[in-house]
Amino acid sequence: MSQPAATLKDRITDDMKAAMRARDAARLGAIRLLLAAIKQKEVDERIVVDDAQVSALVDKLIKQRRDSITQFEQAGRTDLAAQERAEIDVLSAYLPAQASADEVEAEIAAALAAVAAKGPQDMGKVMGVLKPRLAGRADLSAASAVVGARLKALAATTPGA
Repeated sequence: MSQPAATLKDRITDDMKAAMRARDAARLGAIRLLLAAIKQKEVDERIVVDDAQVSALVDKLIKQRRDSITQFEQAGRTDLAAQERAEIDVLSAYLPAQASADEVEAEIAAALAAVAAKGPQDMGKVMGVLKPRLAGRADLSAASAVVGARLKALAATTPGA
């Protein structure tokens, strides 16, 4: 009898066990943090998370770490910033392969065409199409900035806009 494909959550649990055996406290801490966030979401929403939801949680945790790094560096706490960077390294292993710049550009162009965007007022529609396509595979804030610039350019070239 064949075993079902392991989910991302199963992989994270296995990695936690390996980190425990290796006595890798830093890695173990980051993985436990992720598993706690997964468990919290499952309990709060009474669901079993799938790989896409786990990736979204990982992305959220990484974003929080980046914000913390900025704060710690401004406060001169390089030790805490280094710890946050180490956690980002551990968490990044659970994200899907990152989209190349060309892939991101192609997705943005497709999303602009899909909603027949005419200007900045279409930002929400474009991002609504783009977000599920790029979630976990690209920095959505950077993509959002590119979309905004493209929409402004469209508005400037569209007569009557």
